[in-house]
Amino acid sequence: MIKKKKLKVIDLFSGVGGLSYGFACDDNFEIIAANEILPNIAKAYSLNHPAVKMYAEDITNFNAQKIKKDLNIKAGEVEIIVAGPPCQAYSTVGKRLANDPRGKLFKEYYRVLKEFNPKFFIFENVRGLLSIQGGELFKTIISCFESLGYKVQYKLLNAADYGAPQIRERVMIIGSKLKTDFQYPEPTHYNPEEAPDLFNKKLKPYLTLEEAIGDLPFIKSNEERFEYSSDPKNDFQKLMRKNAPVKLMDHNSPNNNEKLVKIMELLPDGGTPENLPKNLRPASGFKNTYCRLWWKRPATTITRNLSTPSSSRCIHPKAPRPLTTREGARIQCFPDSYQFYGSRGDRNLQVGNAVPTFLSIVMAKAILENFKNEYKIVKEKSPNESLRLYRVSSLTV
Repeated sequence: MIKKKKLKVIDLFSGVGGLSYGFACDDNFEIIAANEILPNIAKAYSLNHPAVKMYAEDITNFNAQKIKKDLNIKAGEVEIIVAGPPCQAYSTVGKRLANDPRGKLFKEYYRVLKEFNPKFFIFENVRGLLSIQGGELFKTIISCFESLGYKVQYKLLNAADYGAPQIRERVMIIGSKLKTDFQYPEPTHYNPEEAPDLFNKKLKPYLTLEEAIGDLPFIKSNEERFEYSSDPKNDFQKLMRKNAPVKLMDHNSPNNNEKLVKIMELLPDGGTPENLPKNLRPASGFKNTYCRLWWKRPATTITRNLSTPSSSRCIHPKAPRPLTTREGARIQCFPDSYQFYGSRGDRNLQVGNAVPTFLSIVMAKAILENFKNEYKIVKEKSPNESLRLYRVSSLTV
């Protein structure tokens, strides 16, 4: 009996595991190792994925020799590498400094790809990557990957199009050495505020914030609750609460001052400081700060400052407070069983910098389908060689 083949995956710049979540949840894949430089984030990753060898170190120290020594896995046995290098240098929100060292981390990814030579890779980042330096940096990145012999494709994916309760666009660059072409996942949801696709009636409307977090208690400033406010009200909430602990984790709010609480109380649904009395309007802040989210819409892109009203739109649509870590995790599609580690700031960093897990799930399924199609071609061309090249006949979508 042939042992079931699992596609081996390495997760670089892993964060808390958003980009690799879809691979971790699919028995056709095996994440063998992960790399994350920040200790508390690496700890959180390991809490959720104890079987994965975590290298909590600078990416410059990560190499194929370590994997061979520690796991007895040769470089050529790794089929897939995924990575989401720190994106602040590329973000359209930040200053996007061309000389920011974080913007050069793709070179380390290039080095790792050259060492391992996987059949497939993902390089995920923010939309701003497409335009920094007038698009020259993006062209350089693509050229580097193509120089390694990869067929490179890229597409801008919006998490809301795949069922996440958040408008969050991510650039998904893929590189493949498979003979069959990769097909990006088709959207499953649409924006009901725009003209619907009349030819695709299978699409569902975007998931709203109410649908995502409506079963979590409406705590006030400086409060914490451990019980759900209701039974699950929809499929998303049921999914998020699957295998959840008895006590709700990370649902607590910071202790905001009286003036800030008053501001948050007076904001209407989706409101901004323009909706406030002039004497209460903050003296400083950007256009998207001190703003309330919408109850009947997806959230806007959340950040590591999801509990800081002066940083971005993050005020709860109903309660006079910013989002809790658990609400942020729901918006990022992490189940309630998922653990974060460290201070509130640490946990919010882990949540806010992650890739929504729903994006990872659809990408993992699309990649699995690509490998299955490759196996079919190999088998048709040379039946005797098919198992030697790929033992993926038992892969299931």
